[in-house]
Amino acid sequence: MTEGANFTLRDEIKAYWSARAATFDLSPGHEIFSEEERAAWHALFERHLGKGQGRKALDLASGTGVISHLMDDLGYQVTGIDWSEAMLERARAKAATRGRIIRFHLGDAENTHEADNSYDVIVTRHLVWTLVDPDACFREWLRVLKPGGKLLVIDGDFVNTGLAERFVKRLAALLERGGLVQPQAPHAPQSMAGTHESILSRVHFARGARAEEVSRLIEKAGFDNVTTDTDMRQIHKTQAAHFGFFKAVARGLQHRYAIVAHKPAADFASGSSLEGS
Repeated sequence: MTEGANFTLRDEIKAYWSARAATFDLSPGHEIFSEEERAAWHALFERHLGKGQGRKALDLASGTGVISHLMDDLGYQVTGIDWSEAMLERARAKAATRGRIIRFHLGDAENTHEADNSYDVIVTRHLVWTLVDPDACFREWLRVLKPGGKLLVIDGDFVNTGLAERFVKRLAALLERGGLVQPQAPHAPQSMAGTHESILSRVHFARGARAEEVSRLIEKAGFDNVTTDTDMRQIHKTQAAHFGFFKAVARGLQHRYAIVAHKPAADFASGSSLEGS
């Protein structure tokens, strides 16, 4: 996809997600489709971040505001940033309909323009695998967090598939061709599959965003106490009814995780930096 010399990969990513905005909330795994799923997400956030109690949370790549609303449920004062105005329009409309006070604005996860040491919590879902320059992003997130603040990254390796997942997908395809099971609706429009593959082949994690590599880069940026939680079973269980049997099984076999990291509690207000340490 080329639209002139100044149309960069980052522009392509922005255009892709803007085009996905109209149907984004129709996909299981994006919007919340049951109270059981909502409770499972709340449990994950409480396990790693605790209750909000008025603390400030930044939801990066907030999309239509799904994670922002979950954080708002828990008592956080939430700001959502996304670089797709089409996504933000839906996020703002959703917040207005639900009577939520959530601030959404246009912004770049790599250059948020937020003040130093301004948030208690940063949360991202399915952002890291799309990053062009994760080193710059993680340093930016460290800057924006308050000393002692927490980063929660929810993501996965959507490139590499294990033997069991491949078997399930092949079996499902075979049964669909034989008319024995109904085809599952694609997660994204088939017309955009080529664009998705092209973008995926050029981002930093083109070979897959493995938890150990993401954690290494987060730690390199200056975070400490970096830990990985791969127990996403309760969330997958609550989503399963909306995916169909084979897709639910395959999803449960994927390498999905939550990484939590802390900004050191030392005083960063003096302008000291851990970069290069």
